[in-house]
Amino acid sequence: MFGYVLKRLLIMVLMIVLVSTMIFFLFRVMPGDPTAFLVDPSITPEARAQMLSRYGLDKGLWDQYLIFMKDLARLEFGSSYFYNRPVLQIIGEKLPATLILMFSAMALAYLIGVLFGAWMAWRRGSRLETGGIVFVLFFRSAPTFWVGLMAIILFSAGLGWFPAQGMRTVGTPSGSFAQMFLNWDFLHHLILPSIVAALYFMATPLLVMRNSMLEVLSEDYVEMAHAKGIKPRKVLFRHAARNALLPVVTSGALFIGSAIGGQVLIEVVFSWPGLGREIVTAVTRRDYPLAQACFIIISTTVMVMNLVADLLYAALDPRISYKALKG
Repeated sequence: MFGYVLKRLLIMVLMIVLVSTMIFFLFRVMPGDPTAFLVDPSITPEARAQMLSRYGLDKGLWDQYLIFMKDLARLEFGSSYFYNRPVLQIIGEKLPATLILMFSAMALAYLIGVLFGAWMAWRRGSRLETGGIVFVLFFRSAPTFWVGLMAIILFSAGLGWFPAQGMRTVGTPSGSFAQMFLNWDFLHHLILPSIVAALYFMATPLLVMRNSMLEVLSEDYVEMAHAKGIKPRKVLFRHAARNALLPVVTSGALFIGSAIGGQVLIEVVFSWPGLGREIVTAVTRRDYPLAQACFIIISTTVMVMNLVADLLYAALDPRISYKALKG
């Protein structure tokens, strides 16, 4: 296992270098001038040259790339052009809000999706199965911003159950982590956007679990469990569902990676101050350091979670060996 993990880590390093290179040059070929947001056109040429030199924009493209890769090796991403602050400091401020929102949505989506997916496979052909599939596909196909707006109109403006926007009431103290996130006011703001996000994500674990369960239920060991007189519920969850979880683990790992970037539409509709909305804003402003750092962190997280998913395979199914994974 050590050799397998080491090999995967070396491949990850190579992939991070390739992805970072692609991201660097992709932003440089985009139309638009980053200095339009960085340098006031009314300042003197000397002051303009000094500003460009401060951010390394006066150097050639190859020199900028070498500096970028050296900083990346030291896990340094520079300072934001717009905020004039270290990039990692800005990401550190935006990331907790996004992670809490997306992991809350993931917990709801995967808990409900896995349980109901297994149950729907068990009740294959019933009306409840058909209704459940229609329900999750409707919310998967519906535009996220439309579902969010309808939820705000119904539950915020209409019934007044939840706040319509933001992640805290205006005037609420927001100094420490506990004051920001560990209080009822924050949880009250979190409920509605997390439910809307969960409704969108629920289709993937539910349908993957259902399809995987349909394959598992035809296996010989499931028939043997029935023949031994084991209770149906025990057969469903202990024998069948555990082995059917493998594809769900993969989709869950990929979701965690993408969750770092948040759901931009949900964050915009609910005015949630997360990282997803900040990425879009950084690209619009040509804020290269901030946008590059966000995309690199997202890509790295996806790679790491893919490795974690592969390692979890053996824990869920002892029949899987790392030699097979290596092959």
